[in-house]
Amino acid sequence: MGALKSFNESLGIVERLAKSDPKNEDWQRDVAVSYNRIGGVRVVLGDLAGALESYNNSRAIFERLAKSDPKNASWQRDLSISYQKIGDIKVAQGDVAGALKSYNDSFVIVERLATADPKNAGWQRELSVSYNRIGDAQVDQGDLAGALKSFNNSLVIAERLATADPKNAGWQRDVAVSYNRIGGVRAAQSDLAGALESYNDSRAIFERLAKSDPGNATWQRDLSMAYNKVGDIQAAKDDDVADALKSYTDGHAIIERLAKSDPKNAGWQNDLTAVVAESGCRARSARRFGGCPEILQRQPCDCRASGENLTLRMRVGSAICRYRLRG
Repeated sequence: MGALKSFNESLGIVERLAKSDPKNEDWQRDVAVSYNRIGGVRVVLGDLAGALESYNNSRAIFERLAKSDPKNASWQRDLSISYQKIGDIKVAQGDVAGALKSYNDSFVIVERLATADPKNAGWQRELSVSYNRIGDAQVDQGDLAGALKSFNNSLVIAERLATADPKNAGWQRDVAVSYNRIGGVRAAQSDLAGALESYNDSRAIFERLAKSDPGNATWQRDLSMAYNKVGDIQAAKDDDVADALKSYTDGHAIIERLAKSDPKNAGWQNDLTAVVAESGCRARSARRFGGCPEILQRQPCDCRASGENLTLRMRVGSAICRYRLRG
C-alpha cells in the first residue's frame, strides 16, 4: 500500500505540471508513466479492475502522443506496451476476445517499427514476443490453427536472431520457448509425433544452456520442465513408455537437486501445496496409477512432499506401471 500511496502522490504532482503546460510532451508522458506504475501495483494487489482503469488512462495519453508524432519510435513503443498491459489484464479477467484485440493493436505498431528498421534486433524480438501473445490468446479461444501459425511466425524471428548472435543466451532461450509453444499446440491437435519433435528441439537447447551454466537455477528448471513435456508425449505413445520413464526421471533429478540446494525457496518446495491425508493421497495415486500395486509400493506417497515433486513422482510411477503392465 505504501508504493500505491507514493505513486498516487507522484501522479498528483505530474498531473498539475501537465495541466499547467499542456504542450510539454515530457510532462504528459510522465503522467502516463505514473498511471502505468499505479496499474502495476494494483495488479499485485489483485485489483484487476483498478489496474485496467489505470492502464487505460495511460493508454489514452500515449495514443495522443503517438498520434501527434507518428515518427517518434519511442512513443509508438510506449503505446504498444500499453496495449500489451491492457491485454494481459483482460486475459486475467477472462476476456480473451478483448485481450486478443489489444494484442493485435500492439502487434500492428510493433510490426510497423520492425519493418521500418529490420536491423534493429530489439524491434525484431518484440515482434516475436507479440506473435506469442497473440498465439496464447488464440489458444485460449480454441483457435489452434491460428495459434500454430502465430507461434511459427515467432519461431522464425527468434531463430534468425539466435543465429545472428549464437552467444546470446536469452535469444537461444527464446527459440526453445517457441518450440515449447508449438509443441503444446501440436499435442492439443493430437499430433503426438509433431509435438515430440518440437519438445525435443526445445529440450536440446535447454540442455546446452543448462550445461553452459550449471549454477543457473532458471535454466536448470527449464530443462527439468522440458524433460517432463517430452515424457508426457512419450507416455502418451504406447511405444515410448520406457523412454518416458527416463525423461521423467531426468526431470525429477534436477528438481530434487534444486530443492535440496535451497530448502527455503518456496518455488522449489512449493510449500503452498495443500496437505492432504496420506490415505486420501494413496487413493488418488492408486486411481492415477491404474491400481498398480507395485507402483504404490515402489513409489510411496509422501503427502508432505512438495506438489511439484509429488507430480513428478506420479509421472514416474505412471510410466513404470504402464511399462510393467505391458511387459
